[in-house]
Amino acid sequence: MQKQELGFCGPGLMGAPMIRHLLGAGHAVHVWNRSRVKAEALASDGAQVADTPLALAQRADVVLLCVSDGAAVEQTVFGEQGLLSAGAARVRRIVDHSSIPPDLTRALAARAAALGVGWVDAPVSGGVGGAQAGTLAVMAGGEAADVEAVSPILAAYSARVTHMGGAGAGQTTKLCNQAIVTATVAAIAEAVGLARRSGIDAAKLPEALAGGWADSVLLRTFVPRMTQEGLAPIGALKTFQKDVDTVAAAAQQTGTPMPVSGTVQQILRLGAAMGLDQADLSGFVDVLQTPRGG
Repeated sequence: MQKQELGFCGPGLMGAPMIRHLLGAGHAVHVWNRSRVKAEALASDGAQVADTPLALAQRADVVLLCVSDGAAVEQTVFGEQGLLSAGAARVRRIVDHSSIPPDLTRALAARAAALGVGWVDAPVSGGVGGAQAGTLAVMAGGEAADVEAVSPILAAYSARVTHMGGAGAGQTTKLCNQAIVTATVAAIAEAVGLARRSGIDAAKLPEALAGGWADSVLLRTFVPRMTQEGLAPIGALKTFQKDVDTVAAAAQQTGTPMPVSGTVQQILRLGAAMGLDQADLSGFVDVLQTPRGG
């Protein structure tokens, strides 16, 4: 595969392992982050730290983003010292791995297209573990030629890239993913609570349910996280809240009845009111006030 000059904005829990895979594949990677220390942590792996997104865009043909929300994406690309704040510079394509609203993606893609820059919305599924293992599932939206051009790059940390349609289609697919994931994790938390209050060992649920219809990666991932203390976080509950709020907005825009996601949204809002927005993704069980240990 041809080695390329790449840029990456947002080396967080997901972005950092993705960058390491890109470096391992032989690409030159220029990295920028709002808090510089996270970018500098990758210098020992071979990444080159840029002072601003604009400086990064002047060194890279393709720039990948993995930032917190839509406002961060827009600021990183079009804000002061943003990737495209001085025009197209060198960058030819932007790949956005962030999870942001589909309508915002379409607006940003149109602004980039006016500068001759292709936009691929490419949210991922698989979590931190998938990023570390290089097995993420990428759901992509954008022009077919742009998706085809960047797919060899994304292969460094993904098991597959599925082109779902035009700009925003990847983000809509991620909303479908998050509707399923958040509802399932909420149901797992309820099951853990029922087991606990019924006097059985909730930690044994994955073993007991293995091979049945309730078995899943989520069950095997989250029951231990909901029944044990001290495990390293794999994300913040506020991320689920952001995504479910976006699901609710898309449901309203399209007239789609989604009563289960509406209930999950209220659970997450209650969690935020309880001060749990920074809790691990397993924090559903804390919203339900189910003890983890014992």
